[in-house]
Amino acid sequence: MNRTMLALLSGAALALSGCAAATDAGPATAPPPANLAQFDWLTYRGSDPVDAQAKPGPDEFRNPILQGYYPDPSITRVGEDYYLVNSSFAHFPGIPVWHSRDLVNWTQIANAIDRPDQLDFKSLGLSRGVFAPAIEHHDGTFYIINTCVDCDGNFVITAKDPRGPWSDPVFLPDLVGGIDPSIFFDADGRAWVLNNGAPVGTPRYDGHRAIWIQQFDAKSLKTFGPRTVLVDGGVDPSKNPVWIEGPHLFKKDGWYYLTAAEGGTAVNHSQVVLRSRRPDGPYTPNPNNPFLTQRDLPEGRPNPVTSAGHADLIETQNGEWWAPFLAVRPYSGDLYNIGRETFLMPVTWENGWPVITRPGQVIPWTAKRPNLPPGKPGPLPTNGPFSVRYAFDRPLGMEWVMLRNPRDSWYRVEDGMLKLTPRAVGLGDNGNPSFIARRQQHLDATVETQMLFEPRRDGDRAGLVGLQSDDAWLAILLARKDGQRVIRAVVRSSAKDPRDGRILVERPIAVGPVRLRLSVTGGTASLAYAPSGGDWRTLVDNTDATILSTQKAGGFVGTVIGPFAQSAN
Repeated sequence: MNRTMLALLSGAALALSGCAAATDAGPATAPPPANLAQFDWLTYRGSDPVDAQAKPGPDEFRNPILQGYYPDPSITRVGEDYYLVNSSFAHFPGIPVWHSRDLVNWTQIANAIDRPDQLDFKSLGLSRGVFAPAIEHHDGTFYIINTCVDCDGNFVITAKDPRGPWSDPVFLPDLVGGIDPSIFFDADGRAWVLNNGAPVGTPRYDGHRAIWIQQFDAKSLKTFGPRTVLVDGGVDPSKNPVWIEGPHLFKKDGWYYLTAAEGGTAVNHSQVVLRSRRPDGPYTPNPNNPFLTQRDLPEGRPNPVTSAGHADLIETQNGEWWAPFLAVRPYSGDLYNIGRETFLMPVTWENGWPVITRPGQVIPWTAKRPNLPPGKPGPLPTNGPFSVRYAFDRPLGMEWVMLRNPRDSWYRVEDGMLKLTPRAVGLGDNGNPSFIARRQQHLDATVETQMLFEPRRDGDRAGLVGLQSDDAWLAILLARKDGQRVIRAVVRSSAKDPRDGRILVERPIAVGPVRLRLSVTGGTASLAYAPSGGDWRTLVDNTDATILSTQKAGGFVGTVIGPFAQSAN
């Protein structure tokens, strides 16, 4: 988070340690100030069942390249440097910006939406907000074009340095009702904006959309001239194709290639391509579409990767072509909690058309690395089994997010602790609760923390939360009931549950610091606690965690886990 945001939040600092080898000893002994939840440290560790067999060799890389909730990748190259962005919906800060030299090792360098006044997520559902950003570089300026769904529409932001600061949004009223815009800069100096929009006239069926194009002035950041439909419905209109979206345009060997996702973001997801001699068409579809999908593979296969699509193609400085794209890793059927992730595969060319997967081809867990000098791993791992420890002794990393824009200062890091001010905003209130979290990046993950908190009134509570949406979360919370301090397992499995959730188990607990643990193994979860100086005690074992899956919770995000605090009023 940049200095502008920190100033806005009254100088509140967040802190991050790296993978430090500190111990769990040394809890605070003084009682915490009233209305304050203090967290001494937090650890995240995760692994996946496939790790034992998916071990990349020296000249290989591991998929996905960005594990956890990092969907809708878009990429651009500037010389030897690669920059990638992802969707973040109504989480804040938003639109993570990544840098790499080898397409394999990635470091987050910014959040393009990092000031609360850039966009207003209001009380939107978490799966609204910023969809499918696209990044481009032209003539010394970086452009991100995007849609804020239900919050003012399509916009462009710019930066001279991808690390920021990124500008305030400039909105594009010509694109009203559309989503997933992208920019194409042609060699003749013209620029074009593409987007998904409603078709001309009345849609023929549910999911009938179109891809539009219009010229764009890169100086005034305005669209102008006629808007033209490039694709109506999809590559084969006779089959009523659904949800043509995420368009990107690039030029190769005198052809303009238009690539887009088709089939929706679930198991029928795919990537299709068309080409033309002119950027504004007409376009002819690839006879072998789709050129990326997993929908033709049998159900029930081991360690599946599904729902692949929303690719963006990039040519390296060495003439190779590669494509980052989204896909998911279910633990059972179509159940996955960690959201849509960023994968990488090479692109080959046959008869003038790109190929990523052939019919029946499985997306590989490991593959040969790009022909690029090996880059350095970032300060935080992005894939494979790993552990991270946060000692809260330095500013929090850019991977930490909250729900929607902050309106006041409710967190800070000082004295080696993360301190949350409980407020009367709950996890089910479609607001900005005192909850700050990191993504769950593995099917099997454990998060632990040590907390000092003294609830003063019934209704005060604080602890550790795993959250997929306002209506789907699981928590272990320290609270107060009838004047007694208690530890609770609380769940909200749908909008039908109370906004503050249902208590699964409740036990009395003595005054003092307490360690909290939330463990997830595929579709089950366990909650445990350790009183001051005591051993771990299971509160809930093997409870249902499929409530945190996209299939049950709905939406487009993934589970995030972190500290939370709430006051009675």
